[in-house]
Amino acid sequence: MAAPAAAEEMSLEQARRFVVGKLFEVRCFEGTRAIGRIYGDGSVIGTIQFRGTGPSAWLPAGTLQVKDHAVCASLKGMPFEPCFKLNRTSDESFRGSVLGFEIAYCDFTRRFGWRNRLARADDRGADGPLRLHPCTGVQEQC
Repeated sequence: MAAPAAAEEMSLEQARRFVVGKLFEVRCFEGTRAIGRIYGDGSVIGTIQFRGTGPSAWLPAGTLQVKDHAVCASLKGMPFEPCFKLNRTSDESFRGSVLGFEIAYCDFTRRFGWRNRLARADDRGADGPLRLHPCTGVQEQC
């Protein structure tokens, strides 16, 4: 599946404004599906399905980082730190592809109406993930 002709690469600042605090559905080239929200501190909360049903996931602050003008993911247990090129594909979507290996990608589509369900998960406190605010990250300009 090729990227749409209207796709444009986003700068890091454009990407930050486009994704921070918003809910996205994710579909990857190899079948992985997810839904989640990316926060300004690099943390992510949502669900992911590799095969069948998947667990809720909370990836801590610093999981997503800006390095050498790219967005990179730092995950325990991964032998490398993948970095991504982000191309805006519409007013509500973008494609993230692994730098140097563009055939490996995920398409992100903004979703509305599920906000309350995830917002409740953010407020669980001691029994769940800490409340995450979109303007707490080092890269933020709020």
